[in-house]
Amino acid sequence: MIKRIAIFGSTGSIGTQALEVIEANPDKFSVEILTANSNETLLVEQAIKYNPNIVVIGDELKYTKVKEALANTSVKVFAGEDALKEVAGMDCYDLMLAAIVGFAGLKPTLKAIENKKAIALANKETLVVAGDIVMQKAIENRVPIIPVDSEHSAIFQCLMGETRNRVEKVYLTASGGPFIGRKPNYLVNVKREHALQHPNWEMGAKISVDSATLMNKGLEMIEAKWLFNLKPDQIEVLVHPQSAIHSMVQFEDGSIKAQIGVPDMKLPIQYALAFPARIPNNYPRFSFKKFNEFTFEEPDIKTFKNLALAIEALQKGGNLACIMNAANEIAVYAFLKNRLGFLEMTDVIEKVMGEVKFIDKPTLEDYFDSDADARTLAADIIRL
Repeated sequence: MIKRIAIFGSTGSIGTQALEVIEANPDKFSVEILTANSNETLLVEQAIKYNPNIVVIGDELKYTKVKEALANTSVKVFAGEDALKEVAGMDCYDLMLAAIVGFAGLKPTLKAIENKKAIALANKETLVVAGDIVMQKAIENRVPIIPVDSEHSAIFQCLMGETRNRVEKVYLTASGGPFIGRKPNYLVNVKREHALQHPNWEMGAKISVDSATLMNKGLEMIEAKWLFNLKPDQIEVLVHPQSAIHSMVQFEDGSIKAQIGVPDMKLPIQYALAFPARIPNNYPRFSFKKFNEFTFEEPDIKTFKNLALAIEALQKGGNLACIMNAANEIAVYAFLKNRLGFLEMTDVIEKVMGEVKFIDKPTLEDYFDSDADARTLAADIIRL
């Protein structure tokens, strides 16, 4: 049977690569839903090429343009945040690729889970913000959540066949980003274009900046906690500049399993879309001949303080990760607009985490309120 795919965030880096995977496997996948926030031009191009059942443009001001561009097709066009949630609740698809960047991906993902749709999760912020609620909903609705992040996909793959075996620790590997080994006197002068030059991966702007600050690895630690039901002390970050080992799992007997591959996001995307099957492809293969050694080192959390803040949020729990994520999204936005310095992002996040009300056992509504409060405070601090 052909698996019907809904790509929420089809114009971003993950979404466009997912479409390449689907195009290469027309006997296995079809495109049913495509959504974008504001890139109406690419959304229209994708709709014409892949002929989905439905498209949604988040920016309601661009609805007319998309509607008119697709007037001669059978594609149904919707717009707005409410439409994203409504479409996620429809029955015309089998699996949602949750690739909307940031907090905005939470509501449609929750709706898809309530609709008992399988989730290929590329939006780590969904679990960072409300991992307890999301995972509980997934259990209640018997919905599989298959990670797309390369690190979590690696852990997921290492755990296959190990259901009865207790995990002692997971190792999340980090490339170290473009500024590995640099100190604050260098980082103070970093600009947008420098932070976007990742040495190993091709990613969107937001995740590239998060990688450069090591916030991305902090978000991944929190995501791993919820995905794999881990305690904070079971999660360790190792800087691995070669980006060949995508993560490792250590079991209670001391044995370690690692997942190795080339740094290409199409691999974990394909794995998530096709799960539980593995399907052939013609992607470049990993070659041990090209690597003289694999190296690992501790992350420098004194210089890259965002990772330290994320570890604090991981350990304290409650709504602190939600607050941190919201402040980070605003800070990264300001940095990308050249309104905030590289190191100043950390200052903003730390201040917001210290001032927004902490809630030990938040409800879903508490998470939404905390997110809004943190964004408002961060914007006020930056004077956006």
